Amino acid sequence: MTMLIDQATHLRSLVQERRRASVIAVTSGTGGVGKSNIAVNLAIKFSAAGKEVVLLDADLGLANADVLCNIDLPHNLSHVIARKKELREVIVKTPGGFGLIGGASGLARMADLSDSDRQRLINALAELESRADVLIIDTGAGISPNVLAFTRAADHVLVVTTPEPTAITDAYAVIKVLSRDGAERRISLLVNQVTSAGEGRVVHDRIAKVARQFLSVTVFDAGYVLRDEQVPLAVRRRQPFVLGSPRCPASTCISQLAIRLEQGVAGAASGGFFNRMGKWFRR
Repeated sequence: MTMLIDQATHLRSLVQERRRASVIAVTSGTGGVGKSNIAVNLAIKFSAAGKEVVLLDADLGLANADVLCNIDLPHNLSHVIARKKELREVIVKTPGGFGLIGGASGLARMADLSDSDRQRLINALAELESRADVLIIDTGAGISPNVLAFTRAADHVLVVTTPEPTAITDAYAVIKVLSRDGAERRISLLVNQVTSAGEGRVVHDRIAKVARQFLSVTVFDAGYVLRDEQVPLAVRRRQPFVLGSPRCPASTCISQLAIRLEQGVAGAASGGFFNRMGKWFRR
């Protein structure tokens, strides 16, 4: 009997260690750079490659991933915190094949949550690591505490910018803040809405050079997404552009981004995302 119990315990440990989701936090220094659109379309590309993908819309004040996917969310993460729903009950399958957990404005002030509610959030989200291959976190823009709570604990932070000078400045500000905590993660830069590949490289090289010189941080090149008339059309149709126009230039760029990120998150950090997130909350 003792041997059977020991074997069962060992089997459970093997199952628990079999899958640990790679976590990609998609963030930006300012709004209006296409961050959420990138996150949604990237989730679709990973899903099309055969991966189990969950997208958490953690832009808690201005959640809009459901709008981009043209789906109605009867419940969201706030219902989990309020003990009205279990996590599995708020995940909605999207037309792109990934699972979506909608955010809620009621969670925007995480600092006001009680200790028990905060722990419930962590425990509920930790379930995702055993049921997904890739967890994409669409954070809010900027450097607020609820944004940093996710970016500081991810395996890979994808900072999205555009070639606009203000967006570039704000993207560097995010990288600067992330560099201060010493956490083990990759930080990469994606330049959205460029007119050419060369423009994307110039923006990346400029930020990477300054970050290396003044922050001693390596900013990896996640590539670029070309300015494409199909993107705003898709937003108006409430259909992700990789589904509506799979061969358009922007869709090709998202495919290339998925490949780069897959290579970058292959060596996911140990300990589990929400375990590390919990430690950050308790500081």
